Amino acid sequence: MLVPVIDAHHHFWRYSAAEYGWISDAMAVLRRDFLPGDLEQEIRAAGVDGVVSVQARQSVAETEWLLSLAEASPFIRGVVGWVPLAEPGVGAILDRLARRPKLKAVRHVVQDEPDGFLLRDDVNRGVSLLAARGIVYDILIYERQLPETIAFVDRHPGQAFVLDHLAKPRIRDGALSPWRERMRELARRPNVRCKLSGAVTEADWSGWTPAEIRPYLDAALEAFGPARMMWGSDWPVCLVATGYGRWRRTAEEALAGLTPSEREGILGLNAISAYRL
Repeated sequence: MLVPVIDAHHHFWRYSAAEYGWISDAMAVLRRDFLPGDLEQEIRAAGVDGVVSVQARQSVAETEWLLSLAEASPFIRGVVGWVPLAEPGVGAILDRLARRPKLKAVRHVVQDEPDGFLLRDDVNRGVSLLAARGIVYDILIYERQLPETIAFVDRHPGQAFVLDHLAKPRIRDGALSPWRERMRELARRPNVRCKLSGAVTEADWSGWTPAEIRPYLDAALEAFGPARMMWGSDWPVCLVATGYGRWRRTAEEALAGLTPSEREGILGLNAISAYRL
């Protein structure tokens, strides 16, 4: 029986300059629509069986749109959406969205928030509603926010968390510390998993090499272990630095020293388990 390969992190959007102002001139390749038909071509060529679609805008309307795409496209196995966790009425929104089986997780673009966002009482009240509904929380941060994230996770020992993009280490600067040590500390919390994704966009877009990225992938694997890692493409954002197939090959090469079952876990089975796909 073939083990499925799952891309645990990608995005869709209908591009507009107003809604995607973060797409700079240097990222002009991203200034167009990216829809299921575009991704399906990529994953077929790369031998990927299914995907998890992740929010790119902080709106309930986008979450509902992603769920509609997933319901119409069997290869979209799950959705990581957005809800206003800090608002008093979020419980009713969660209950409504949770009736749609492909909602698997939510996240917030914490990397763009002031320091201390994850420690706010209103945010934590919202997060406390997720576990009872079987909803994972994806953590999107920069590496400087790791100490705050550790304190945040400690408030929710019963909540399942997934750390996106290795916490965005400063690969372009060649800085392993203190990111590596903080990742080890976060990984001591067994309710946190980590995505092997987003590395190329933290490196030199035009000149990165697998050797430059490898120490960060190795450090994350050492911290979390193969059973709590999952692979993601971060398509189409990755296109500023690499094609879909090249990143898949780079990640597989980094996993070459693992056992077959460990590789199968990272490339698919761990995402299936984490998100109940």
